[in-house]
Amino acid sequence: MTTDINDLTLAQRNLVKTATGRLKDEIAGTFAAETIERFIADSLDRLLGSAKVTSFVPIFVERFTRDRLKALAKVEGRIETTVPSVLFLCVHNAGRSQMAAAWLKRLAGDRVSVYSGGSMPDSEVNPAAIDAMAEVGIDIRSEYPKPWTDEIVQAADVVVTMGCGDACPIFPGKKYEDWEVADPAGADVSAVRQIRDDIGQRVRRLINELELTA
Repeated sequence: MTTDINDLTLAQRNLVKTATGRLKDEIAGTFAAETIERFIADSLDRLLGSAKVTSFVPIFVERFTRDRLKALAKVEGRIETTVPSVLFLCVHNAGRSQMAAAWLKRLAGDRVSVYSGGSMPDSEVNPAAIDAMAEVGIDIRSEYPKPWTDEIVQAADVVVTMGCGDACPIFPGKKYEDWEVADPAGADVSAVRQIRDDIGQRVRRLINELELTA
């Protein structure tokens, strides 16, 4: 069954309007109001289709739209960036790419911009991945599965794919890496720990390759 904005409560719809206003104030001078409204509407449409719980959709829509507009601003030369961007892609954006993004954010901090996405986003982040990452002090409970978008792929300097095969987007001029990492879907926490540690080691090597060490 398809979900649309009418399935949100009045309060949630008002939160989406508030997010729109906040982004207009935040990005004033970079994009016109019409562009921000268009991206908000598109992000809402993309996230509602896979959302299991709509309560948090307004928050996710604002975060997703902000990331997309930040990426578009980089692609169009509207802002100057001094740090590289890394995008992690898998099928569901519920396990592998979420853990990889979280590792990179933790280990490299503000020395890199980090994105993640999926070719077929799941309805929620894998609970076993949440638990496994919590064991190493990384909280991904507030993360959410989302699709990749053209502007985010184009803004990425490095694209790391994990199992999305032909569905993974290919744009010229990008550094691509394909990581053969086990899929944590359906696995228990003990199995996901091994995947978590494998990804953590790969992220550390990536940090060294990109010379992101402090």
